[in-house]
Amino acid sequence: MQTSAALQRIQPSATLAMTSRVFELKRAGVDVIGLGAGEPDFDTPDFVKEAAIEAIRSGKTKYTNVDGTPELKEAVIAKFKRDNGLDYTAQQITINVGGKHTLFNAIVATVEAGDEVIIPAPYWVSYPDVVQFAGGTPVFIAAGADQAYKITPAQLEAAITPKTKWVILNSPSNPTGAAYSAAELKALGEVIERHPHVWVFADDMYEHILYDGFEFATIAQVCPSLYERTLTVNGCSKAYAMTGWRIGFAGGPAPLIKAIAKLQSQSTSNPCSIAQAAAVAALTGDQDFLKDRAAAFQTRRDLVVSMLNAIDGMHCPTPEGAFYVYPEFSALIGKTTPKGKVIQTDEDMIGYFLDDARVAAVHGAAFGLSPAMRISYATSEALLREACTRIQTACADLR
Repeated sequence: MQTSAALQRIQPSATLAMTSRVFELKRAGVDVIGLGAGEPDFDTPDFVKEAAIEAIRSGKTKYTNVDGTPELKEAVIAKFKRDNGLDYTAQQITINVGGKHTLFNAIVATVEAGDEVIIPAPYWVSYPDVVQFAGGTPVFIAAGADQAYKITPAQLEAAITPKTKWVILNSPSNPTGAAYSAAELKALGEVIERHPHVWVFADDMYEHILYDGFEFATIAQVCPSLYERTLTVNGCSKAYAMTGWRIGFAGGPAPLIKAIAKLQSQSTSNPCSIAQAAAVAALTGDQDFLKDRAAAFQTRRDLVVSMLNAIDGMHCPTPEGAFYVYPEFSALIGKTTPKGKVIQTDEDMIGYFLDDARVAAVHGAAFGLSPAMRISYATSEALLREACTRIQTACADLR
């Protein structure tokens, strides 16, 4: 049996592939430090766990509405109002099996062959593959370290064509941690306002992981005229350390939400009933711990940025949010390892770090901008210090 043309248009996730490789090495007894996974090392809060246990004990183990329980939809409505000043009804809310599922549903439900989706690069690895699976064409806008990994209004204007269906905006960003201010979003929004056929997929998954007093904003909030053309996407995975629970959600125009529900009804059906009950607790419970966790991430960020920037030939911008850094190392391309291998690409560099320094990161080509790498600092300070020390030594050994 041959696989479908749609499946052949996509590649396995590079980040998940590196995570699997690290698991294999650790099982084999190799002392490897994994900095590839986009997953908080904090545990799911106890009050969220207790809500899930109570859901099991009280029999909330049956099918729910395809696109989410009324209770979780109400919690999401309250969250959007509280955090973002956005008003939605239950008919404008979708609950999905993680943020990646929200992306898949929205794109597959709306994109056809010939449609274009604008994706700033560096980008989360799943964006272009999901677009290609749907038959659409990803259109990339490169935004390097010289512009703080953020696209400009002029770049966006130049990329929009009559075929553009969506613009994807991810802030704070995976993989760079770059975040758009309200003013920057408004400037981008003014471009999109001039093109009424263009919709916005606002990926706000890292909303609560911010540093140095940066104030979060989302585009439907700062550009009310785009409210009817924006799908505002979030979830429980990152802020609440619930990656394995698989709950994503979004607010948007009712016709789009209805289309997403139609697709979901013939794919996954409802998200796990128990995970939905836990998500209600997460969104409606005490939110104070979010600031404490963000502060811990900021300490780790500062450590990693300082140690990577101490390497001759590596430049690591300081991110405003998320838990990633995206150092570029064009000055190291062309150098030779102690074993005589010439570093020609960022994938070569990542292989060198893994084989010789026993540190796992993800190469920049997977995110659409090279030569660079993504490092996740969602692990302990001790491991981060050791990992960066190993990277420093490995870079110093290049000739």
